[in-house]
Amino acid sequence: MCNEINCFVSNKPALTVDPESRRRFLKGASSLPLAYILADIELASASAHGGDMIRLDVEGVGEVSGYLAEPDDLNAPTVLLIHEWWGLNDHIKAVAQEFKSKGFRAVAVDLFKGSVASDPAGAKTQIRSLNPDDAVKTMNAWVDWAKSKGNGKVGTCGWCFGGGWSLKTAFSAGPDATVIYYGRVSATEAEMAQLKTPLMGHFGTLDKGINPKMVGAFQQSLRNAGKDNLLKTYWYTANHAFANPTGGRYDEDDAALALARTLTFFESYLRV
Repeated sequence: MCNEINCFVSNKPALTVDPESRRRFLKGASSLPLAYILADIELASASAHGGDMIRLDVEGVGEVSGYLAEPDDLNAPTVLLIHEWWGLNDHIKAVAQEFKSKGFRAVAVDLFKGSVASDPAGAKTQIRSLNPDDAVKTMNAWVDWAKSKGNGKVGTCGWCFGGGWSLKTAFSAGPDATVIYYGRVSATEAEMAQLKTPLMGHFGTLDKGINPKMVGAFQQSLRNAGKDNLLKTYWYTANHAFANPTGGRYDEDDAALALARTLTFFESYLRV
């Protein structure tokens, strides 16, 4: 079956964890690299149990929820993580735990109101059912919430579907920093005029959808608005979803490099 993550079988060996390391991780006695946790359903589920679901009441939308991974430092900045088209699953919750381990307050927001898909048909249904206006209000409310926590600094980070919404949130709510992993990038003149948020984008040269033509057009729009200094792009010889260890397009080296760059970016803008 072909979908946005699994369109071919990788010739690289699957990421596996030896039995003793698995046992120690499940007992909370040791840590593992994020990629190995995400590639294993049981380990991702175990990591996801380390946080709590929290809720906000959003005017015009109702109750929305997110998964909170709270660090020991209550003065830490907040990063809002936005899921792929699958929804708020254990994968994105485990990523939130990784950001927590790096000293950030991480909230994996839920834009699908509890719906989680396990196949492409279900994922497409979730996207078609999304009310964009409600999603904007939801993300704006989470940014407001994050600004009231820790040091008041907030970043957004999303993958694919979530990457596009990470950018949309930069336009609508003005977080302090925004990261886009292979998400759709475009903007109206009005959105571009009000943009102040520093942006970082991670893209794959083999991606046929989120490709150099699309990103180049967005960069030109930034230049036309005199804001090309706001975007830093990184290109990898990789395909769409190269940072997702559960799919055939995963590239371990590029995913690790992109994450390191993301964390450095957030450190520079959210610790000030």
